[in-house]
Amino acid sequence: MVEHGALSATREAYDAAASTYAQLFRDTLRDSPLDRAILGAFAEVVSASGKGQVADLGCGPGHITAYLDELGLAAFGVDASPAMIKLARQAYPGLRFDVGSMAALNIADGVLGGALSRWSIIHTPPQELPIILAEFHRVLAPGGHLLVCFSASDDPSHLTQVFDHTVAPAYRWSPDHLAAMLRKSGLAEVARMVREPQPTDRRQFQEIQLLARKAQAGAAVADVGTSCPLGRVRSKE
Repeated sequence: MVEHGALSATREAYDAAASTYAQLFRDTLRDSPLDRAILGAFAEVVSASGKGQVADLGCGPGHITAYLDELGLAAFGVDASPAMIKLARQAYPGLRFDVGSMAALNIADGVLGGALSRWSIIHTPPQELPIILAEFHRVLAPGGHLLVCFSASDDPSHLTQVFDHTVAPAYRWSPDHLAAMLRKSGLAEVARMVREPQPTDRRQFQEIQLLARKAQAGAAVADVGTSCPLGRVRSKE
């Protein structure tokens, strides 16, 4: 697959910012109980399925991959930025980290019990996102779970909105539109968490964490709330 310009520019920007990024975000979960809760729910449903490894796609410096490992998952990280992967390997030498693109993952079909995309799709141009969602579906085992995290657009009628991210241009998404794109890719929504912005937040965006599941062969996906202890949650944490 030919690499598009946005991916190349984003990789170069994150290479340049890798050390600063690692310092700023390594302790983000400490003060984020809701993030820990959704990651815990993700770990629980993946473990219950017994489906195998979990890929942290867009893992950055590896701190979330390490947290998934602490939760008992066989987790490894993938990131397009070689500088990020170098930092991750240095910080967590016992874990696996690979350089790679979400648009063309070097992962076999149907081998993952879970995949995490934590704010890693935000730099993807809208026309390229279906390719990445198709890759998420391809690498997941039947019954495997995807947790995708992103910032919401202000108005449901705005399917996407560009915003000036600190590192590289980025996109916000209508949660319902992204859930529909996941369904079209064969991943049905199981639950979502909506976190309202705090008055002190620099950007007044809703944060969405959406859990989806690849259907078992020949089976429909269960209704919302039957497979995840969070169901649908809105928060003003």
